[in-house]
Amino acid sequence: MRVLGVDPGLTRCGVGVVEGVAGRPLTMLGVGVVRTPADADLGHRLVAVEQGLEQWLDEHRPEFVAVERVFSQHNVRTVMGTAQASAVAILCASRRGIPVALHTPSEVKAAVTGSGRADKAQVGAMVTRLLRLAAPPKPADAADALALAICHIWRAPAQNRLQQAAALHASKTSRAPLAPHASKGRTA
Repeated sequence: MRVLGVDPGLTRCGVGVVEGVAGRPLTMLGVGVVRTPADADLGHRLVAVEQGLEQWLDEHRPEFVAVERVFSQHNVRTVMGTAQASAVAILCASRRGIPVALHTPSEVKAAVTGSGRADKAQVGAMVTRLLRLAAPPKPADAADALALAICHIWRAPAQNRLQQAAALHASKTSRAPLAPHASKGRTA
């Protein structure tokens, strides 16, 4: 499985590609950051993020894209930029028919470090160890993107089984015959 992880942001959008399967050593295929100037017009920044992500999709041809789920922060301006960059990543993948998975920061931290409250340094250290890198990827947005890809590779098999079970259950209940209603002694 090849996954492009995206840590969305307008100034720095972390991207990382990891290949492998759960239970086996993983391989980093690429890591970087799509940057936009903070003083540029919002529309131009979103186009730059889109162009950067399109280049990563063209170069690495991932089977899945894992994007950090936007969560509420105190700084509304930061959350808006993150949400906008996240939407661009989802759009780029969806346009190509690539499935997108959203993972919360705590899910990613828990998957990679064992603790949903891990700090950026701990995430970077574990990404370095898991991918057998010489040093943690810089900046932290790049390491976070790799962590997203790792999280998805490890969680996807369980999520797929749950989705299949839910679909099977739904199909069985939709085909179940309706129970006849008792008239409770009434006659027409």
